[in-house]
Amino acid sequence: MLRKNIAIDLGTANTVVWVAGVGIVANEPTVVAIQADSNKVVAVGEDAKKMLGRTPEALIASCPMRDGVIADYQVTEAMLRYFIGKVLGRFQLFKPNVMVCVPAGCTQVERRAALDATLAAGAGHAYLIDEPLAAAIGAGIPVSAPSGHMIVDMGGGSTEAAVISLGGVVVHKSVRVAGNKIDEAIANYLKKKHNLIIGDQTSEEVKLKIGSAIPLAKEEKLEISGRDLVFGLPRSVIITSSEVTEAIRPILFQIVGAVKGVLEDTPPELASDIIDKGIVMSGGTAILRNFDKLMTSETGVPAHVADEPLLCVVRGTGLVLENIELWRRSISTRG
Repeated sequence: MLRKNIAIDLGTANTVVWVAGVGIVANEPTVVAIQADSNKVVAVGEDAKKMLGRTPEALIASCPMRDGVIADYQVTEAMLRYFIGKVLGRFQLFKPNVMVCVPAGCTQVERRAALDATLAAGAGHAYLIDEPLAAAIGAGIPVSAPSGHMIVDMGGGSTEAAVISLGGVVVHKSVRVAGNKIDEAIANYLKKKHNLIIGDQTSEEVKLKIGSAIPLAKEEKLEISGRDLVFGLPRSVIITSSEVTEAIRPILFQIVGAVKGVLEDTPPELASDIIDKGIVMSGGTAILRNFDKLMTSETGVPAHVADEPLLCVVRGTGLVLENIELWRRSISTRG
């Protein structure tokens, strides 16, 4: 009981931290700003995100996670140390138990990197759990029951589609296409159609404000600013919601394709359960307007967004960490 239990959803776009007995203590962008010469961490999370694309040569603001896995080990370790330190405060006799979730499709090397970074950041024991299982538990799905449930967890870097039964993943498919690729598609569309170069934060703002998976009944417009591709000068254009829908359509169909791939591989008994219960969508990309309607029309299976989709994974990870003996066969550990 003297050790604290900390669950971390180490996402490509956001990192959410949960502590046993307290709840969610941090929900910040997965961005770290470091000094170029000394590698000293200057800012983490919201403060670092404000620096993206605006730093002088002496500072580097970067996202250490790519496609759901660690791309920059040292920066990820520094970020984990920051979040663990924030939870523990200055004085802590016992190192905490920390559970981190990883995509179900990641390799053994990527898993080992996540465990090593967690231990190096100050954890006494490090645990890993597969993201779709954590998302399903956090979404309130009775995963231990002998019936099939389908979860689609769509974050910033990867989409995890999985069928879960009897407390384990039966079929899963992981594609490294999610929210960040949608932002990229919007930026590429504006570059081709309007000769305008915009940054990541602007394309994310477009997605959140007027983005929709299917054309809206009443078209919406948004004025955005960027740099002219031809003249290199600042310029503003007005973009419509139907243009955004057209731009992101190919990416959304890649995600739907992964879901169809899982449904095709699902055993018949579990497939009939999924038709009854539907597909549960979690993760930040699930918030995209009308994505559930697109998913339903393309797969023929009713789809709905989980309550608080951004927090499903961390809540599930926390529940597993509190009942670790029950889930021993579903996690990997070191420490």
